[in-house]
Amino acid sequence: MAINVPGVIVMVVFYLLVLGTGIWASFKSKRKQKESAATGMEMVLLGNRSINWVVGIFTMTATWVGGGFIGGTAEMMYTPSMGLTGTVVLVMAYSSSFVVGGLLFAKKMRERNCVTMLDPFHFKYGKEVAATLSLASLFTDLTWVPSTLIPLGGLMSVVLDLPFSVCIWISAAVAITYTLMGGLYSVAYTDVIQLVLIFIGMWVCAPFILMNPHTLDISQTLMNNTLHAPWIGQPELKKIWIMIDEFLFFAFGASGYQTFHQRNLSASSPATAKFICIAAGFILWIFGIPPILIGAAIGSTDWNQTTYGSPSPYERGEVGLALSIALQHLTPTFISVIGIGCMAAAVMSSADSALLSAASVFTSNIYKNTLRPQASDREIRWVICASVVVVGVVGTSLSSLKSSSILFWFIGAEISFIIVFPQLLCVLYFNISNSYGSIMGLLVGFPLRLLSGDQSLGLEPVIHFPGCTLEDGVYVQYAPVKTICMLSTIAAILLFSYLASVLFNKGVLPEKWDVFKVKAQHSPVPLSPVGGVTEQEERN
Repeated sequence: MAINVPGVIVMVVFYLLVLGTGIWASFKSKRKQKESAATGMEMVLLGNRSINWVVGIFTMTATWVGGGFIGGTAEMMYTPSMGLTGTVVLVMAYSSSFVVGGLLFAKKMRERNCVTMLDPFHFKYGKEVAATLSLASLFTDLTWVPSTLIPLGGLMSVVLDLPFSVCIWISAAVAITYTLMGGLYSVAYTDVIQLVLIFIGMWVCAPFILMNPHTLDISQTLMNNTLHAPWIGQPELKKIWIMIDEFLFFAFGASGYQTFHQRNLSASSPATAKFICIAAGFILWIFGIPPILIGAAIGSTDWNQTTYGSPSPYERGEVGLALSIALQHLTPTFISVIGIGCMAAAVMSSADSALLSAASVFTSNIYKNTLRPQASDREIRWVICASVVVVGVVGTSLSSLKSSSILFWFIGAEISFIIVFPQLLCVLYFNISNSYGSIMGLLVGFPLRLLSGDQSLGLEPVIHFPGCTLEDGVYVQYAPVKTICMLSTIAAILLFSYLASVLFNKGVLPEKWDVFKVKAQHSPVPLSPVGGVTEQEERN
């Protein structure tokens, strides 16, 4: 198969449009900085906190509407065990994550004028613990890059017949370039262009796939087992706790990503920060409908009559490429190219978020707050640029491990849900939380998750929760394992925080052993939520 030259030309146009928007935004950023006399770090990382609600909604929505969301939704629809039922639950969870983040964290974090979501830890726990948690956040962003680029590489290599590595490196280079030039301004304004491309591309492609002569009316295959299992899905009753677990995982785990909070912290006001989150939660559904329809059409297609041939993608074990295959074999060439451009835009809208997020955490919480508090503004800007390049290069290099995309996603998402989210919730809402509890939360949550096993990664469970059964020689956990581990982290943080506070304040342990100065923070109080972090914000 020869290289799809028209497709490559269209892709170049798509990329130049995005890059041009990023360059224009970088000039706008420099002009705004001169007018406001803002510091380089504030301007690059947060756009001088001047992002209005219109751009804010676009860039917030683009945080989750990436290649993984578009391709993953179509894949879930085509998977018989999930279908419409499972897909709607997960899309609803994604949507809910914006609302949860908006109600719990957006206004509170923006009112404090934090630079990153790790700042409350620095205020309350000190730089050592904050730096440790910063590494966890940095790692989630680093793993995000390959998990977004790998699907794009697979898609472009299938449709355009270009080498996998060429596809991902060009896409990464474009994202790195405009992120370097304009920081958050470039990321935010390119998100606007990218979401428009995604909207147009997906809604243009969907009708062609649905009306393909070899695709049956999806209303007839909703409940009927014709060419494929009914696309309404076949969730088993015994998996109800797993579905609940997945819903909570996506709904609350999103709040553990710096990329999410970066948009809130750049908003022009606390009220705007809260509003863009809630609005994005509803707008996300507009982008979820086309891949849902495409997934239903894929399951309603007689593949033997198409250029793809028989057996079907599901029977060949190519469910992960379902969207790529549909674009290539069920649409005209020029339409499939539009779909590729849409996916490329979706991937870059997620990749640039991860790049800037990682640069923010490293520069602000590790370099400036821990390593070089006296660093000049010029030095900080160079560190930001270096961070973007390093994360981009390392993350893109990891994309060469194509078979490990699930591993990257697993590590990043689980760290966010089981470690970062509980830590952030406790530091903001519970006065009693302290450094000792925070450390114990780290030592309890993630090891417990690893001991619980994971079938997709081949990890055998050491701890068998109620409902764990042996199926085909493999132990399967039917309990909400992720949620149990997350709640265990919260319990460990609060319990050991309270215990440390009592031991030092009652004199049971000598004050010289109190390396984190808990006695100086506060006396033990009941484990009840409070309005925010008020204690020891002057520690550092």
